[in-house]
Amino acid sequence: MEKIASFTINHIKLQPGIYVSRKDKVGAETLTTFDLRMTSPNEEPVMNTAEVHTIEHLGATFLRNHPDYKEKTVYFGPMGCRTGFYLILAGDYESRDIVPLMTEMYEFIRDYKDEVPGASPMDCGNYLDMNLPMANYLAARYLDNVLYGIDDSRLIYPD
Repeated sequence: MEKIASFTINHIKLQPGIYVSRKDKVGAETLTTFDLRMTSPNEEPVMNTAEVHTIEHLGATFLRNHPDYKEKTVYFGPMGCRTGFYLILAGDYESRDIVPLMTEMYEFIRDYKDEVPGASPMDCGNYLDMNLPMANYLAARYLDNVLYGIDDSRLIYPD
């Protein structure tokens, strides 16, 4: 079997950033999949499931309520390796195009202090596995270390 595209990225050189993982045509529409890498693979500890789950709930809620992107958001969810998230948007985008959106989203997550949306037994299959303070911390870290002042080294996959 052929390796899928995401397994051909050099994860030894990969650093936190925003990368275009792939572009797919669905009819006349292009779907752009983004790799929102929050930790350095195989170097830093991975994120725990509670904070990943919290970021997923907050990020999905933010995106699906965003005035410009709610109709373009196809998916937002965690990578199985727990080093980041995938975002799929309807449209043909480059990494730089969504830096303002990701900055806004991660500021929302960093500053969020209320009940996590969907964190109830009726709304979620694992509602107790949440860690808002750690999600706030990881969002602040991603903003400070990656999004604020991002350059091409964090927008284009390494060779």
